[in-house]
Amino acid sequence: MKLAAVGSNCIDFYNNIENGKAYPGGSPVNMAVYTVRLGGEASYTGPVGDDVYGKIMQEAIAAKGVDTSHLHVKHGKTAVSQVELLEGERVFGDYEEGVLEDYTLSEEDMDFIQTHDMVVCDLWGKVEGQFRALKARGIPTAFDCATRPEDEASRIAMPYTDYLFFSSDDGDTPALRDQMKGYHSRGPKLVIALLGEHGSLCYDGSEFHKFGIVPCEHLVDSMGAGDSYIAGFLYGIVEGLPIDEAMQKGAANATETLKYFGAW
Repeated sequence: MKLAAVGSNCIDFYNNIENGKAYPGGSPVNMAVYTVRLGGEASYTGPVGDDVYGKIMQEAIAAKGVDTSHLHVKHGKTAVSQVELLEGERVFGDYEEGVLEDYTLSEEDMDFIQTHDMVVCDLWGKVEGQFRALKARGIPTAFDCATRPEDEASRIAMPYTDYLFFSSDDGDTPALRDQMKGYHSRGPKLVIALLGEHGSLCYDGSEFHKFGIVPCEHLVDSMGAGDSYIAGFLYGIVEGLPIDEAMQKGAANATETLKYFGAW
């Protein structure tokens, strides 16, 4: 498994921890790190600023064994999310996009991505408009819509996405299944809904597959759990596992992330 993680990266700055503490992350970055943790290979393609946070991001990703040869340092600020931890729950504040604001993939970037087994991006990655070109190059594509599958970025990427992920808090309901069928009709091979403590649900165009959770004996922090699931699921798919086993691999990978503070 060789994953090309593309698009958004972000420093999560916790205002009320140790007088302010910065954690590197962002969904595609997390997925790259988790893929390496599973024993695969991964790269990250995207921009950071030429500020101290950009240096933190670059060094942290490389230290985890992720290929940063196409991580681009641009003049400006690295993306930052302000976060507070209140009674164990994360409360997100302001988000500053920084150099991500006008990001696009170059032809050289796309040539590099084409050498991988899978490319994944998320809602904030700014490359949804280039998914059509990536798909035309023959590389399997994955897109994480987070909780907003009807946002413009999600709708643009959806027809050129093989593996579409989104999150829902409502559990497995008839309305959710209808929603997933609707998304599948737009082009994806598989539509996967992440349901938190209710597990996950996958629609393949003819039937639904359901998997619960792998129990976590000591829950510390849910940051990155969904990204862990996606990385595990895609790893399983590339390795040829059936859908149900790929779902189990995703769930097990998510549980590993629940055991410690921060995404990684």
